[in-house]
Formats: sequence, structure tokens, C-alpha cells
Amino acid sequence: MSKKHHAQPPEKLTGIQLKEVPKSAVGIKAIKSALSHIKDEVGIIKGITLLKNINQKNGFDCPGCAWPDPDAKRAFLAEYCENGAKAIAEEATKNKVSPLFFATHTIEEISKLSDYEIGKSGRITHPMYLPEGKDNYEEISWEAAFKMIGKELNSLNSPDEAIFYTSGRTSNEAAFLYQLFVRQFGTNNLPDCSNMCHESSGVALSETLGIGKGSVTLEDFNHADLVIVIGQNPGTNHPRMLTALNETKTHGGKIVTINPLPEVGLINYKDPQNPLKWIGKGQDLTDVFLQVKINGDVALLKIILKLMKEQEDLKPGSVFNHQFIKEKTAGIEDLLIDLENYSIDDLIPQTGLSLDQIKEAAKLIINNEKIIICWAMGLTQHKNAVDNIREIVNILLLKGSIGKKGAGTCPVRGHSNVQGDRTMGIWEKPPTSFLDSLENEFNFKAPRKHGFDVVEAIEAMHQKKAKVFFGMGGNFISATPDTEFTADALRNCNLTVQVSTKLNRSHLITGKKALILPCLGRSEKDLQSSGEQFITVENSMGVVHQSHGHLEPCSNKLLSEPAIVAGLANATLNNATTKWSKLVSNYDFIRDKIEATIPGFENFNERVRVKGGFYLPNNARENNFQPTSTGKANFTLNKPSEIKLEDNQFMMMTIRTHDQYNTTIYGLNDRYRGVLNERRIIFMNADDMYNLGIQKLDLVDLTSHFKGEIREAKGFLAVPYKIPNQCTATYFPETNVLVPLKSKADISNTPASKTVIITIKKR
Repeated sequence: MSKKHHAQPPEKLTGIQLKEVPKSAVGIKAIKSALSHIKDEVGIIKGITLLKNINQKNGFDCPGCAWPDPDAKRAFLAEYCENGAKAIAEEATKNKVSPLFFATHTIEEISKLSDYEIGKSGRITHPMYLPEGKDNYEEISWEAAFKMIGKELNSLNSPDEAIFYTSGRTSNEAAFLYQLFVRQFGTNNLPDCSNMCHESSGVALSETLGIGKGSVTLEDFNHADLVIVIGQNPGTNHPRMLTALNETKTHGGKIVTINPLPEVGLINYKDPQNPLKWIGKGQDLTDVFLQVKINGDVALLKIILKLMKEQEDLKPGSVFNHQFIKEKTAGIEDLLIDLENYSIDDLIPQTGLSLDQIKEAAKLIINNEKIIICWAMGLTQHKNAVDNIREIVNILLLKGSIGKKGAGTCPVRGHSNVQGDRTMGIWEKPPTSFLDSLENEFNFKAPRKHGFDVVEAIEAMHQKKAKVFFGMGGNFISATPDTEFTADALRNCNLTVQVSTKLNRSHLITGKKALILPCLGRSEKDLQSSGEQFITVENSMGVVHQSHGHLEPCSNKLLSEPAIVAGLANATLNNATTKWSKLVSNYDFIRDKIEATIPGFENFNERVRVKGGFYLPNNARENNFQPTSTGKANFTLNKPSEIKLEDNQFMMMTIRTHDQYNTTIYGLNDRYRGVLNERRIIFMNADDMYNLGIQKLDLVDLTSHFKGEIREAKGFLAVPYKIPNQCTATYFPETNVLVPLKSKADISNTPASKTVIITIKKR
């Protein structure tokens, strides 16, 4: 039995400094911050070489977010953001985690470090093995590692006893091979990071519009009359999106922001690509800011729908696009009848807003048709998350704001190829047509039973129904909810395997035996037997394009992810029909197989060699809703939140700092919120603090409450902030321990990390 190493970050404070919240985002301070990280991690000369190639048409795709690059001209030396520069600095760091590091550092010692300190240890240079009962990893050969995994997999009673997780960084080529191996092995247990972030978007959009992706392109922001940004913080999570919003403003469009926290990036922005804009007052972005209460979104959107209907009733034809509704949609009558079941007076308290504020935003919607609505995890991680997105679609359908220039849906994805991974078949619920294509092309019988998503996988491991966990990238323990429950689940496995570039906490929370398989980073050259390779990725708007690393690998013991999958398949499957080694010798062979099995990839190798890549088909963009159950775009009936807090309870949402991307922590600052050198904090409404007798920077303990279950996170500093009453915000992964595994979104099963009911106790 493996030791119970620390699954949570340690309860230690690092010396908080509170600063005034800045009035503008990006600009010269962002440039200085980016260069500082580059200098510290890789050095200026090497760093400049990296930066000039990031997101360029002949360069490599940023390993951070999935925001698209411009189709045409790209900014010389600046087609990246501050956090993109940090991501590259992390990947190309001079620091190394070698066999000597593991020989001189026990797992117990490393687990006592913060996630920031663990990440700063550096790049993993060799395959490593943790034997049962030992507390130090030791070097292992690739051949022995593959043999061990193959033996463990083949000893299972059923292929369904294995879990194959995927992070969003994995390339199209690696993802396609990975899902092919897993299905030839005999299971659909392919949970991925989408299960924890945008699964709710995919479910809602597939039902209503017939495609689980957004419908807009980057160019559409230049033509939008109105952009609504809801449940999203682009200034930290997708900073290049601010450039697109700036284009909307430049072309005369308006912006409505809806969020529980005022985020400086959406208030004012200084263009980093234009030195003349680094000084001065910057560009004001938000025209109307609605500071909604956490999970008050459906109530707010429903009020807007009612206001739209009121105006339409007063002046028929002035608000609704009746031609679009008649020709392209289904369910309008049921929607309008259902709206009568709700009163604005009953809905208003859920929002925390005044009716006048909401009317200001509704007026912009009523008076415009070229409307884009953007969202992220502020909408997707609630119990009624699917309702959130479906209500957005209702508004767009009433206006006919789908499938036209400057209008449509824009779910802003996180990790750089999370959308591409799903396109490649990384999904526990694969469509029959895709499995049929795999069978025809590769001559095997694909499993048809749906596999485990992330929540189900954790439950299966906890119940000892799954015995092997294989993670293709990511940091599973720090990304998932219910930290201690998940840790116990992983410890129940016979073997856990992590494919990684850098050390993270998932290497410390292991099964009885564990392996770390080090892979190439996005910025490194990928040399196979036929020569240097490129990979492909798909961005948030469905563009598939090349990514070509330029750096020498940090170790000669690294393998590419496709090569790791091939090694795994060769050691596990007795399969003569798939020539795994040949496929990896030249990635063109993999792309040929993608073309043969996945619609939209015709002439893949030819088209992807065109600079900038190509767009995948998008039926919603073309105003074709045939894939839905009705053959039309569907209006839906959605319910506001049913959560009711007691007087001493608070709603907590988990968020990122500005020095963080997903579970990777670049630094200890949250500059845009005025918090420096500390992560163990809780943002609170000042009146709530006063009522509890809590003063600024008092130490508090947090307890979450879910169906009689209690979870605790201790040692957080209370920080007064502009947040609605009874609402709080904390950073993850520090408070993931408070998120119950069984608190999840209806239909999509996504963990409800944005609606955690807590009580707060002053020390």
C-alpha cells in the first residue's frame, strides 16, 4: 500500500501583500512581467528566440489557451500574451528533474512543497519508476516501462478496469493514436479535462444547435454590434481575447460584462502590440457591467428574455427575428408559455442586481442583432450549467443571431487543444458513426459501451473497480474535485502512469506502483525515423493548423506523445493490423488515418501545410441545424438555481490567479486583483466580513456542506473585495478539497466547482 503523501498544498502562508487594484490591464507591466519570467527561467537570448516563434505560422502553438490566431497577418514578436510567455518559460526552463533529484528527494519530502515549488523543480529528463513500498523514484528504461504497463493491462479481468485520461495539451496526432489504442485494447474509458470544464457547453450546444462547438470566428468580433462576456475573465485566462474585444469597440460595437467579480481586463485595456498605447488612459471595454451573484445567471437571462418579450408584445417585429424563428427553429411556443411561469420580482433577488441595471443590458440586446455571447467556466461548473448555456442560445435564437457575420456562440475553451482532442475521438461516449469508421479502417471490433467520465472514473477507482490509471498529460489530482477522496481513489490502483513534461503533485499521489514517462514539450523538435515532424492542433474556433517546435529537447531520453502511444500499443496489443511503429515514423501516416475516419479532414496533409491551416465544417455557422433531434435549432426550457443559502452560509467559487494557468502556477501574484505573494486567501464581501466579526487578513477556516457531508480547508486569509454578499472566491487547487465529487452538473456531470456552499470560521 502506498504511503498517504500530501494530496493538498501545505497549510503555510507566504507573506501576503495587498496593493490597489490596477485600473487597466496588459500594457507595459504585462510586458515586463512576461520578460521577467522568460529571463528567470530560460534567459533572455533563448527566450527571445522562443517568443518570436510562438503562434507564428511557421512556429509552434502556445501550450496555454486555445484562443485563435489571426487568419491573415500576425504581429511580429508579439502574437502571444503575458501568460503565454509564462507557459513557454515554464516549458523551456533551465531547471531539470533528473534521476539524481529523485534519488535525493523522497516523495514524502516533495509532497510537503507547495504546487508552485513542485512545478519550479523543472523538466523531467528520464523515465522514472516508483516500486511498491518505496519512497523514491528510480530510473527505468523505456522498454522496461512499456513492458510493465503492458503486463499490468493484460492482467486485468476486463479492459474496463483501466482508465485512460487526457489533458487538453495533447496534439491531434497523439490524441488520435491514443484513443485508437484504448479502443483496440477494448474500452471507452477515455475521461478528459473537457469533463471538468466545457462538457456543459458541448451538451447544451449539441442539443440546441447540433454541434458542441462555438459558431463564431475571430473575424466576427470586428463586425459585432454587441459582445456579451459572461462568466469569464479574459484578462487572466485568455488575454489575447482583449485584442478582439478592442476590435469590437474600434468598429463601434458595445460590450456587456456579466460576472460576480469586476475583472480589470474587461474594464480597461492597453494594447501590448502598440507601444503608443502603453501610456495614457487605455481603451475602455465594458459599456455595461452586471455584477451578478454566483449562479444567478439563469435568473438574469430569464429576466432579459421577459423584457425582450414585453417589448416585442408592445411593438411586434421590433425585437424577435420572426423569419429566422419560423424557418430555422423549433419550440418557440413552449418557451414563451414557460416564461409566463416566472415573475421578474421573484427572479431579481437571485441576481443581486437592480431592474434598471438589467434593463440597460436588455436594451442593447433588443436594439441589435449582430450579437456574440462568450462564456467560460463561470457558467459551465454549476448544477444547472447546461441550463445556463441553453438560456444563452434562447436569446440568440430569438434575435436570429446565429450563422451570420458578427453573431453567434463563443464558448472560450481552455487548454490549447482540448477541442481538437474531442474531435479526434477522446470521449467516453463516442458516436456510433465514429466507431464504425474506426472498425472499417483498422479492422477490429470497437467497444460500444460508454466509458467513464472523470467523476465516474474517480468513483470506479475508489470502489476498486478500476485498477490502472494512465494520464496522457495534465495534473489529475490538482485538477479534480474532492481532493482527499480522489487521492484515495488513485491509491487504490495497482499502477498509475503519468505522461508529463514537468513535475507535479500527481506524481506524488500514486497507486501501489507508479511510472513517470517524460515527453517532448510543444516548443521542442520532434525527430522521428523519417525526419523532423510537426503536429497539429485545433483552436477554439475550429481552425486546424501546424505546430512545429524549434528547440533541442531538454534530454535525449524524451519521447514524443505519439511515440509513447506506439510503444504502449506494441507492448500491450497482439495486433498485426495496425502498424504502430510505421504510423509514428512519419506523422503524415497518422494524418492519413485521421482523414480516413473523421469528417472534415479531406486532403488533411495538403491543407494543413497551407500557412494558417483550415477551418473544420461547422453546421451552426452555416445556419444548418440538421444534426439536432428536430432538424432545427431548438428553444429549451430552463430553470433558475434552486440553491437557497442559510444566513450563515456562503457560495464559494474557485478561480485562478493571474500567475496561473489551469493547475500550473507560474508565480504567487494575482496582480489584477491586487494580491501579491499569497494564494491561501478568500475574497469576501466587506459587509459579510463585518457581520462575522472578521477583519482584513484575519485567518479563517472553511467548511463545505453537501447533503450532510463535511469537508474542511484550513488556514486562509480573508480579503475584502467587490463581490456580492454571501458570495466568496478562492483559488484552486487549494480549495478543490471543498468541492464534493457528487455535486455536479445535471446531464453533463461536470463538477460544480463554482457553487460550493461553505461556512467560514475565524481562528
